[in-house]
Amino acid sequence: MSCKKAQEFLGPDEFTVNERVDGKKVKFSPGEVPAILARVKKVVAARGKSITRFDLVRNPPDETTLLSHLIGPSGNLRAPTAIVGQTLYVGFNPEMYKELSS
Repeated sequence: MSCKKAQEFLGPDEFTVNERVDGKKVKFSPGEVPAILARVKKVVAARGKSITRFDLVRNPPDETTLLSHLIGPSGNLRAPTAIVGQTLYVGFNPEMYKELSS
């Protein structure tokens, strides 16, 4: 699924976006992921129908496992990616995005 599908799912007015980055123009490499992770306590990553959750405080995964969920085939951070509160959401899955509206 794409960023466009994620935005359509959320609707145009439901959320306030503080910062939007076009993933086609700006790429985040694996080296930039630690700075992103420093802003969150949890990660929720979707790939197809699979949703994987990581608690970075209570039970942090090893770096290889975490990066395997965050980095796509291009070698950059997968899209769409959103930080909501203390949680980083990566990828798109309708069930995962329902959490954002609850």
